[in-house]
Amino acid sequence: MALTTAQREHLERRLLEERERIVSALGRYALETHGTVRDESGDISVARFHIADMGSDSAHQEFDAANAARQTSEFEEIDAALQRLYQQPDDYGRCERAGDPIPFERLEAVPWARTCRAHSD
Repeated sequence: MALTTAQREHLERRLLEERERIVSALGRYALETHGTVRDESGDISVARFHIADMGSDSAHQEFDAANAARQTSEFEEIDAALQRLYQQPDDYGRCERAGDPIPFERLEAVPWARTCRAHSD
């Protein structure tokens, strides 16, 4: 069954909200990555003073970098979904593999979905 106008509008809002959430998160990541560290005296420093802090910071940086990469990929999928929605509205909400409509419930959960559940990887 094709999406109704109300469903399309709802999904467009969801896509735009998710896009904004990711832009904000990536902005925070960029600020944290390129920011500086203040020590207890208020002096600005880029170095940690204890080896354990350095190891912990390294693990956090790796986690944050992996999260930023995932969010960047999601951002690209969201933009592609918005492009389909605006430029090829008949293609948005259709499984790219089978051509069948993607259930609204799946699009509600993942509004940038390209495939139905049966054809998702």
